[in-house]
Amino acid sequence: MRLATFNVNSARRRVPHLRRFLERHSPDVVMLQELKCRTEEFPALEFADLGYRAHAIGQTGGRNGVAVVARVPFEVIGERLPGEAEDAQARWIEVAALGMRIGGLYLPNGNSGGDEGYAYKLRWLARLRALAADRLELGLPLALLGDFNVCPTEADLYPGALPETDALVRPESRAAFRALLWLGLTDALRVLHPQDAPWTYWDYGAAFDTNRGLRIDHALLSAELAERLVAATVDTAARSEEQPSDHAPVMIELRD
Repeated sequence: MRLATFNVNSARRRVPHLRRFLERHSPDVVMLQELKCRTEEFPALEFADLGYRAHAIGQTGGRNGVAVVARVPFEVIGERLPGEAEDAQARWIEVAALGMRIGGLYLPNGNSGGDEGYAYKLRWLARLRALAADRLELGLPLALLGDFNVCPTEADLYPGALPETDALVRPESRAAFRALLWLGLTDALRVLHPQDAPWTYWDYGAAFDTNRGLRIDHALLSAELAERLVAATVDTAARSEEQPSDHAPVMIELRD
C-alpha cells in the first residue's frame, strides 16, 4: 500500500504533473497541499479516468488549500484542525482509509505576518500535536502527511540555505516538531535514510540544478504503521519537469 504527499503549488497548473505522478507510481492515497483555488475550482474530474476520487478544501482568495486524491474508498473525518475556531485557513484534511487515519496538512510557513504569523505557526503545531495525541490514545493507526514547513535538524537543509532566523529552522519550530515525534511517531524518510534523507523542496531558479534543497515535506507514522514501513522515497522526476512545483512528492510504502 502506498501513501504520498505532494505540495503542488497550484492544483490547476499542476494537473499534468500530478497525472504523470499517479501513472508512474499508482499510489493508493495522495494528500495535496497549496491548491491555490476555491473548493469548486479543484480539477477533480482530471483524475477520474485514472480511477481516482478527490475531495478538496479550497480557500477564497487563491491561497492555501488541501485535498485528498485516492483510488481506494475513503471517508472524510475532518476539514479543519480543531483547537482554534476562528481559524479559517484551509490547511487540514483527515480521512479514514485502508484501516487507518490519514491527516493531510499544510503547516503555516511562519515567515510572514511578523510575530503573530510565527505565533500562529507554533499554535498550529501545538494543535496538531493535541490531535495526534488524541488519535494515538484511541489506538488508531495514524499517518500525518504534508508540508510541515519545518527542517527538523541541520541535516535537513543544504548548508547556508536559510538564515537561522527563518521560521523553518528556528529552535521553537524544531522543538515543536520533536514534540510530535516524542508522542511515538516515526519520521519515515529519516528512519529509512538516517544519513542522507533526500530533500523535498528546491526554490525556483538554480536551487534544483545545484541541489540546494530543504526537507520540509514529511510522513510521520504511528508505531503500528512504522513497523509496516518498507520504503520511503522522493520523486525528484516531478521536480525536474517543465514548469514544476517547487516541491517533489514524498511516497511511502507499507506492507498490507
